[in-house]
Amino acid sequence: MYIKTKRIGRVALIQLHRPEALNALSTALLEELLEHMEPLDADPEVGCFVITGSDRAFAAGADIKEMQEKSFLDMFHENYFVGWERFTRLRTPKIAAVAGYALGGGCELAMMCDMLFAAESAKFGQPEIRIGVIPAIGGSQRLTSLIGKAKAMDMILTGRMIEAIEALQMGLASRVFANDTLLEETLQVAETIASYSKPAVMMAKEVVDKSLEVSLKEGIAYERRAFHALFATPDQKEGMQAFIEKRTPHFVGFRQAVIA
Repeated sequence: MYIKTKRIGRVALIQLHRPEALNALSTALLEELLEHMEPLDADPEVGCFVITGSDRAFAAGADIKEMQEKSFLDMFHENYFVGWERFTRLRTPKIAAVAGYALGGGCELAMMCDMLFAAESAKFGQPEIRIGVIPAIGGSQRLTSLIGKAKAMDMILTGRMIEAIEALQMGLASRVFANDTLLEETLQVAETIASYSKPAVMMAKEVVDKSLEVSLKEGIAYERRAFHALFATPDQKEGMQAFIEKRTPHFVGFRQAVIA
C-alpha cells in the first residue's frame, strides 16, 4: 500500500507512503494514487485535496530502478508517464504540502497541484540532467511557466536544489511554514477552500488554468462566460443573498444535483 487517505470534513488528505524509496513515483504508486483520488474528485462532499509525503521526502523522484533497463521502444510503446495527465485532470483543488525532498518527479508532482506549500525543510530540484536525461512529467514546461526561463534553465541545466525560501521568492511555492506546522496550516487553508461553493471553486481553478493556454483577450472572454454561468447555480443566489443579509452563506454545491 503506497497511499494513505484520510477524510477531514470536506478535505481529503492524501499521503504518499513508500518510505523505503523516499516515495519514489513508481507506476504502481501512480495507479494506487488515482484509484483513491478519482472517486474522491467526483464526490460532492470533497472540496479540496491535500497531498503530502513524509518529513524526510515529499517524493525524491521517479522510480529509476523501474525504468533503467527500458529501451526507447519500451518507453514509446508504453507512453511512459502519460498516466500523470489523469492526475492533472482532477477538478477538485489540490494543495501540495511539501517537506523534505521534492526532486525530479516529486517536484513535478508538486507543480501539478494548484498550490504548493513548503516546510522550511523542503528542497526542490530537477536533477535529471545528472543521470543523462531530462524532466519528463511536465517539469520543463511548468517550471518555466512558474518561475521564468532564466531560473528554470538554471535549475534544469545545473540540476541544483533550491530551499523553501528561494522557492517562495521565485514563485514556485505559495507559502512557507515551520516544519512542525506545515500540515496543520495547509489543512486550515484546504478547509477554507472546501467551505466554499464547489462549482464556483472549480470554475475559479479552471479560469486560472486557462490563462496559461490562451491569449489575454480569449482568457478574459472565457472568464466572463464562466462568471455568467455561475448565475445558474443555487450557490450564487445563496451567496449574494447572504452578503446582503450579512450572514454566513450555506452552500450546497453539487449536492442538490446529486440528490435530484
